[in-house]
Amino acid sequence: MGACSNRRSIHGGTTDVSIATFQPIAPDERIATLDVLRGLALLGILLMNMEGFAGPLDLSTTGIDPHWQGLDRWADAFVYIFVQGKFFTLFSLLFGAGFAVMAQRAEAAGHDFTRFYLRRSLGLLGIGLAHALLLWSGDILVAYALLSFLLLAFREAPRAWLPAMGVLAYLAAVGLMLLLGALMMLVPAETTAAQAAHAQAAIEAQRQAYGHGTYPQAVLQRLRDFGTALGALLVVGPQVLGMFLIGSWFARSGAIARPEGYRRLFAWLRWGALPLGLALMLASAWYQPGLAPGRFDLRSAAAYAATSVAGLLMCLGYLAWGVRWSHALRGLAPAGRMALSNYLGQSLVCTLLFYGYGLGWFEQMGRAWQLLFAVALFAAQVGFSRAWLRRFRFGPMEWLWRAITYWRLPPLRRGEAGAK
Repeated sequence: MGACSNRRSIHGGTTDVSIATFQPIAPDERIATLDVLRGLALLGILLMNMEGFAGPLDLSTTGIDPHWQGLDRWADAFVYIFVQGKFFTLFSLLFGAGFAVMAQRAEAAGHDFTRFYLRRSLGLLGIGLAHALLLWSGDILVAYALLSFLLLAFREAPRAWLPAMGVLAYLAAVGLMLLLGALMMLVPAETTAAQAAHAQAAIEAQRQAYGHGTYPQAVLQRLRDFGTALGALLVVGPQVLGMFLIGSWFARSGAIARPEGYRRLFAWLRWGALPLGLALMLASAWYQPGLAPGRFDLRSAAAYAATSVAGLLMCLGYLAWGVRWSHALRGLAPAGRMALSNYLGQSLVCTLLFYGYGLGWFEQMGRAWQLLFAVALFAAQVGFSRAWLRRFRFGPMEWLWRAITYWRLPPLRRGEAGAK
């Protein structure tokens, strides 16, 4: 979305009147690389989320689960090392880049970006709340919407400051976790045991509600999970905001749209940041391969800090390789253009397959099969997105979001000249 300038000549003499409008951008005005990167990030997010669809959500963020054996254990380790925490950050970075692109186009069109952007964020908040409570409690859209209000405060920040501010915000979350880990050393052992018991009870509640419960029972459990997710914003929030700011720099500097002008930067990210992040991730996985639910100490905090820094470095490396191979990966662009619809579609399909009110495959699919299923589902989404966009300008949820943002119905079918 963004602003574009349409020129219209009014003939009645020699006068040419230029009329600037602020509206959804046409497909040929999009930055193609951003759509490719969104498609790539969408695949990574699905690979990461599959464990949270197929089993209790609280068990999907505990590192390499010791109960997996053989090929399933290798699959779980692959996701933990190469996927978890890397594509979530990439998607956050791309959100920040999209914000900067919209702000630039609004300024070029001479429109009030703030009012437009507030409607956009409120629209995303509404969609996120519906997703979190009605479909899947692992939602990230609510966090994006809430933090997008903070992002607006950085609109006028000097461009050169954005990378440093982004990294500092991201590392603030890392420092906070280390501090909490150190403070946990002062907590009595019985309190720690009680926390672990509470975590196990929460996992069992998810197992019963999502694996065996009715739809109303699942909604009630999602409401409980939503409260926990809001509390996690204390740590996740600075990370997401930091990636927003880094993404804003990539867009405002022109590094995404004109990567040829930043060859040294992208070369360092590919051959420096990515290998360094991978080495740090491997070291962390060796040091602390799994994190017991509800147990948090200085060792766990150190592992979390290492994986978080590794996630940032590897995310930037993936970004650089995605930009480098954007032409070869252009087949992912249709899925990226419909990222919101596809993200919500993943939740709809997977919960209907795995949850008790659907086909009931909860905790029935091995880890390796989960990844194969995720790849197959994403391939189907790419094909569906390509077919959909041949007839329509936007994905269905993108169209709804734009209608809320611009406070009018944008044309949906290709060839339509105006709203109906």
